[in-house]
Amino acid sequence: MKPLTTGRVAGSAERTPSARWALASLSLSMLMPSLDTSIANAGLPALALAFNASFQAVQWIVLAYLLAITTLIVSVGRLGDIIGRRTLLLGGIGLFTLASLACGVAPTLPVLIVARAVQGLGAAIMMSLTVALVGETVPKGRIGSAMGLLGTMSAIGTTLGPSMGGILIAGPGWRTIFLINVPLGILNLLLAQRCLPPDVLTEVEAPARTPFDAIGTLLLALTLAAYALAMTIGRGNFGPLNVGLLFAAVIAVGLFVFVESRAASPVIRLTMFRDPRLTPRLAMSALVSTVMMATLVVGPFYLARGLGLQTAIVGLVLSVGPLVAALAGVPAGRVVDRLGTQRMTLIGLGGIAAGSSILSMLPATFGVLGYVLPVVVITAGYALFQAANSSAIMTAIPPDQRGVIAGLLSLSRNLGLITGASVMGAVFAFGSSASDITTAGAEAVGAGMRFTFGVAGVLITVAMALAFVRIRSDSLPSHVEVTAR
Repeated sequence: MKPLTTGRVAGSAERTPSARWALASLSLSMLMPSLDTSIANAGLPALALAFNASFQAVQWIVLAYLLAITTLIVSVGRLGDIIGRRTLLLGGIGLFTLASLACGVAPTLPVLIVARAVQGLGAAIMMSLTVALVGETVPKGRIGSAMGLLGTMSAIGTTLGPSMGGILIAGPGWRTIFLINVPLGILNLLLAQRCLPPDVLTEVEAPARTPFDAIGTLLLALTLAAYALAMTIGRGNFGPLNVGLLFAAVIAVGLFVFVESRAASPVIRLTMFRDPRLTPRLAMSALVSTVMMATLVVGPFYLARGLGLQTAIVGLVLSVGPLVAALAGVPAGRVVDRLGTQRMTLIGLGGIAAGSSILSMLPATFGVLGYVLPVVVITAGYALFQAANSSAIMTAIPPDQRGVIAGLLSLSRNLGLITGASVMGAVFAFGSSASDITTAGAEAVGAGMRFTFGVAGVLITVAMALAFVRIRSDSLPSHVEVTAR
């Protein structure tokens, strides 16, 4: 008897009722979670006033959402592989929409925080399975363009969030920043229900006999939650609580590996990481995301204190990066489809390295333009890298593992962003030699910025070395385990 596996019939993308409308649904499924990440940040001051709460308390509105995404995105990808990705995506869109309604009518801050955590679960499902479903809705030769489009939608959501949040809060009030998701969610449900390809079960697929690894899921969630909290609590100032959380994460990792190595249907097949074509790509994704977070951590301080710009101008300059990402996503994807993932991965990394190197040597006398131009180069390189790296991963994996590996890809980005916020912030403070970066002088801030992007250049050099390892391994046989034990 053949071992059980979760298979999808090849060519399902060609049976999609409308590939264009299906891609529109997937794009909306990427836009909504990204929008809700940044739009809530804009609402924190108003929420603190509305609930008469401290800033530390209302921060959990953002943190609960991000923690839910980070801790669950791999597990929901695996669940989609078992029960059907379209089925679970529909449930995720519905859950996100209902949770958004609950956020909008929440009478107290604790209720809002719980609703945001539930919304984060829906967002995790949407973000993971959106990437996984690209392979079933788009022909292989156009996957790069589709990944570029999803990157564009993510950047648009991140860019629109603060401005849209400010307009809605100033007008109808803070509740509308959550209620805006309700009509979008209903539209997305209708599109997904009508246009996404059905979950086609093969003869060897038997969801009822493929158990979901609940223990492994719990241990993975605890590991990621402990690490994420360690990196976010205290804003990079490590205290006893942060150290304790990191220790708990290490213990949980050991338990997770032990359990997964003996599970009949593990949430993550550890043998996947033996594949030299997959692991370097995930590591590159985490390193690049860590570097990209440096632009968000360092940029505001350098522009405000290093160059002395007013707040409004700082906001305008900081919007250049997301705008470039939004504009470059689709063209980058088309270039990847035409010229291949290997070459474009290296060129994308080269762009990030070049921009980081310029910023690490940048004298303040170059002013705003001297900061903006390297950031444009970094962001364009990032868009190209993301399209190439995502396409390479999603075209090289077995169809029955698209969900869990898409979750791992998204997780690598999230962990890079979380790590970057903490580590690159600490690097910036160290490079400035200031006891308090918020009161540091222009010269100290400039020194910190140059030191931070010098470190960023080293990280991207490591990523480029991994890219060469990946290229060298493309001719090797895969060690990814396809069948269940």
